[in-house]
Amino acid sequence: MVTRFLEGAVTMSPEAFRTRQGAPARAGAVFRRLHDSGAVFPFRFELFAMIDDYLSILATKDVALPEGYHDVVRDAGAVRAALAARSLPLAPCHCDPLCENFLDTGKAMWIVDWEYSGMNDPMWDLGDLSVEAGFDEDQEEEMLRAYFGAQPAARDRGRMVIYKAMCDLLWTLWGLIQLANGNPADDFRAYADGRFARCRRLMADPAFAAHLAAVAA
Repeated sequence: MVTRFLEGAVTMSPEAFRTRQGAPARAGAVFRRLHDSGAVFPFRFELFAMIDDYLSILATKDVALPEGYHDVVRDAGAVRAALAARSLPLAPCHCDPLCENFLDTGKAMWIVDWEYSGMNDPMWDLGDLSVEAGFDEDQEEEMLRAYFGAQPAARDRGRMVIYKAMCDLLWTLWGLIQLANGNPADDFRAYADGRFARCRRLMADPAFAAHLAAVAA
């Protein structure tokens, strides 16, 4: 696809999100613009259905899951129940917000690479970007305030935190599929193991249960 050239745009990275002043806020603003756009994407990004599909694919491959993966999937049943307790908002979402999928001019951000885009809970995009960019607490707050224009409600913040864990649970499997398929672009064993370890740490944090309760309330 060919599109117009963005003068002065920088391809983002975790380091760029740390060093470019206002970058998390610009990301929050561009997410809000996307989610409020009224666009209707034909694909529905279904987190748990995708986990099941990826597990089915891996069942046919000679690749070992990280130790304890099925235990964490079982524990994620509480996440599924909390998210299902009330209807989730659906909006047009990017769904794969790697840092490198953001272009920043210093005044505005642009999002590229829409391969995984679909209708989804908008908090997925915010939670996933926080993970990909390695946001600290201040960066996360900057993004959230720009997105909501105020402090987010406990349920909104809770969903974002939940999706921080769930995106690692999902992309662990994606990495293992790349490993099974011999993709040479990265060390996908280390990628998958690292993401899974981060997911377990977040789910084991005592605050995670409080976020689950806020989502289900």
